[in-house]
This record gives sequence, structure tokens and C-alpha cells, in this order.
Amino acid sequence: MSTPEDIPHAERVDVPLIQIGAAASAAATGGCGDGCGCSGGGEDGELAGLGLECGLDDALARLLVEGGLDPVVVEDIAHVALQEDLAGDVDVTTVATVPEEAVATGDFTARESGTVAGLHIAEAVVSLVCTEDFEVERHVRDGDRVEAGQKLLSVTARTRDLLTAERSALNLLCRLSGIATATRAWADALDGTGAKVRDTRKTTPGLRALEKYAVRCGGGVNHRMSLSDAALVKDNHVVAAGGIAEAFKAVRDRFPDVPIEVEADTLGQVREVLEAGADLILLDNFTPAETARAVALVAGRAALESSGRLSLANARAYAETGVDYLAVGALTHSSPILDIGLDLREVDA
Repeated sequence: MSTPEDIPHAERVDVPLIQIGAAASAAATGGCGDGCGCSGGGEDGELAGLGLECGLDDALARLLVEGGLDPVVVEDIAHVALQEDLAGDVDVTTVATVPEEAVATGDFTARESGTVAGLHIAEAVVSLVCTEDFEVERHVRDGDRVEAGQKLLSVTARTRDLLTAERSALNLLCRLSGIATATRAWADALDGTGAKVRDTRKTTPGLRALEKYAVRCGGGVNHRMSLSDAALVKDNHVVAAGGIAEAFKAVRDRFPDVPIEVEADTLGQVREVLEAGADLILLDNFTPAETARAVALVAGRAALESSGRLSLANARAYAETGVDYLAVGALTHSSPILDIGLDLREVDA
């Protein structure tokens, strides 16, 4: 478990002004808006070699890239979240009650124990709202286990900016941390078996990259990101192709370099697709006993993934049969949020 004591020097970062200009322009075009002052997309920018054109601070963008995220995608999602909250206008409550010159520190604090994910994404949201330079103090890292009451991230900025960004940042941070927390429970249940918990494409529209990132933070692994990077032959494809072996062959002939997974409902189908040359077979709704027989039948000639009938209670029983993956759509479609709040405090004199 990671605690502040495990990180002897909390990382404090001065963040430059990176206001993105007209929000509507940025949302329409993606990446930087017309008023962007960053160097990320320029020929001489630090990120130019990565082919990135975003309005986020270079250092923050690099952290996102290191986590397997496209900072342009993160920036665009942050813009959408903020526009949804502001509806093109202003935060009327905050503008009416908070002096324009007021400055405060906001602590993103866990209200319950879990695994955190999305801290740099929350930073990105805040950065698009801040109208002055601001300071970030990072107390933990994505993937860390945290306890109730633990500070995760502190931001010192104009109070108005913090309050305007609060809900959009928390919506993403709580959602992603909830997915990471659920995934961690599955990863813990499988620990030592050799099997990995894997997600599906049952994700929130527009948030797939972030939600699959959260799965990785929780100790899981990703299935395909889209319909184009891998094939998954399911029952409807089998019907359309006239048989399971025929469906596999059709995909292999048309897309010879694409990884192919084939869904099997019976041991007979497992044998058939194995003989056809499948290198990954999904065992759909098999019992643990049936799964063990499939593992013995395949004998290492293909990777195996269990799907259906899975729960935390029986996860280890499936994993101990020798399958390679457990596919769990609930990681992204049904995980509750991790309760995280933003607590304001006056800036230390």
C-alpha cells in the first residue's frame, strides 16, 4: 500500500499558464485552440518528435504518453466535460460568491480506500480552466492503493478556477479510480495463478482509452481497443460464414496479419478451431470443470480466455484451470465510482 510516507518528497510542480483560447474552436478542431501558447505542437516543441499537437503543458503531456494515453484525446475529453458543465457561459455561483483575486489550495482527497487512476487527467481538466499560473503537488501515483482521508493531488490556483473545474475533474477521476479499484480486486484474486483479468469493449462511448487505461492501473490487461486492431469471431459471425472453421478461415484469408480470437461454446468447437489454426480461443460460458478439459485438450497450442459465468467468488477456480485470461466486461460497464472529493484550504502564508 502506498502512503505519503512511502513518497518521501511529494512532487511539487509549477505549471505555466496554458489557457487554450476559445473552447468552441478547440473542441471543433481537436488539440490546441487558436489562443494556445504552448510549444507542444510546434516544430521546436518538446513533443514535436512524438507527432503530438496539444495545448497541455509539455511535462504533463509526456506523463500521459508514458501511461499509454494520447494527450490530444485527453485534452479533447477535458474540453467536452468542461463545456458540458459551463454550457458556453460562466459558473454563476462561483463568480457571485468568490472574490476574483482569491487564491486557495484544493486537495483531491480519497473518501474511501481503493486504487487511484486518472490523476494526470484531472490535472489536465484543471489546467484548461486556470487563468493564472498554478502549482500542483502530487502525493500518489496512478495505480497506488490509497486509504480514506489520504491526499492524492493538491492544486494551488485561483479559487474560482478550482471550483469551476472541480466537478468535471472529479467525474473523470472518480470514474477511472472506480474501474481501477474493481480491476485490482480481480487481479488480487488471480495473483499467483498466471491468469490475467482482461477488459472488453463494453466501455462508455468516448471514454474507452481512459477506461482501458484505468484497467491497466488496476493490474489488468487490455483486450482489443477497436474492431480493427484484432478480430473476434463470435456466434453471429459463425452463422454468417456457415461454420466456425469457415469464419476463422475467412478472417485469416482477408486479414492475414491481424490477431484472431474465436469464441467457442463447446469442446467440439474448441477442437475444430484449434485444428483450423486459431491461436486464441474464447471459452464462452464454460464451467470450471469444462474449462479444465479445454485446457487439457489445447495443451498449450493456443491461448485460452474464459468469458461468462465469472465472478470474484469463482475467479480463482477458473484461473487455476490454466486459462490465460478472464474476460470481465463489468470492469468498465458496471464498476462503481471511487468516492473522491476536493477540499479547499487557504494558501499557507
